[in-house]
Amino acid sequence: MAVGVVVNGKGYVFSFGRASLATKQPVTERTLFEIGSVTKTFTATLVSYAQECGCLSLSDKASKFFPSLRESSFDFVSLLNLGTHTAGGLPLQVPGDIASEAQLMEYFRKWKPDYAPGTSRTYSNPSIGLLGLVAAKSMNQEFSAAMEEKLFDKLGLKRTYLNLPTSQLRYYAQGYTTKGEPIRMAPGVIGSEAYGIRTTAADLLRFVEANKHGFTLDERLQRAIDGTHTGYYRIGAMTQDLVWEQYPYPVRLNDLIAGNSSKVIFESNPVLALDPPSQPKNDVVINKTGSTNGFGAYVAFVPGHKLGIVLLANRSYPIEARVTAAYEILTRLSKSR
Repeated sequence: MAVGVVVNGKGYVFSFGRASLATKQPVTERTLFEIGSVTKTFTATLVSYAQECGCLSLSDKASKFFPSLRESSFDFVSLLNLGTHTAGGLPLQVPGDIASEAQLMEYFRKWKPDYAPGTSRTYSNPSIGLLGLVAAKSMNQEFSAAMEEKLFDKLGLKRTYLNLPTSQLRYYAQGYTTKGEPIRMAPGVIGSEAYGIRTTAADLLRFVEANKHGFTLDERLQRAIDGTHTGYYRIGAMTQDLVWEQYPYPVRLNDLIAGNSSKVIFESNPVLALDPPSQPKNDVVINKTGSTNGFGAYVAFVPGHKLGIVLLANRSYPIEARVTAAYEILTRLSKSR
């Protein structure tokens, strides 16, 4: 496991255990972890950046960018709906028989929503996957290339990858299932957009610091990052931002656990639309979980209090355990400042 924390604007990374049980290789500051759906926060940032560049608007309908989706349900689904999981009931995963973008678009063309867009939240990889494809298309780039050029390079993330170079394979941690079996993520039709990033704790902590104005960035990119903290829908104590999820600070542990529960992740939940949307705030906890079959990640930070945490593990520990550990660490750090 690797743990990164930001305290009073300074970052620290701590490494524990083994990157591989077979080789006994220890986790170090160079160890690469799969971060699962934390990838979606990068996709949201790319979308927000594309909006800042005038390439798209979150109010655009998804079908605007793909002719094959015109005269389909996506004539009524906005990019904001995709980025907040409120398209109307898209599934958690891409159906298993879909192996190409063309097949994915055909699936989308035939898809019918269970709910009116903007009325219910259903957490969905296809939703964010399509959003990422739209962002890249709006900038006339392939998705991975757009992420590397527009985000990774500009943020100074030197060890963050969608396409892992051969030279970095030796640093790639071996993942393990809950039964201890070795596993790594398999390629998927929207893997890059929804769950495909591999990175170090230090790089992910730098991304957290960028979300907290921890260092100077290009103004357009900083506005794009800040834009992902706008709140659009409420579910209980949780406010749905553009992929990110936020809570008033200080937050109760029970509220954090409830917002990251199986009910919120695996079920459709009615939402309250915020009109107008809630502008980015300092006194909030912003968080996101990420899981693959062999890895578990959690990120949380408080923009106005110079506090943040990154947890990366090469085993998919229960989300409640991750949230609880991060909460206890941040609580103790906030009291010790």
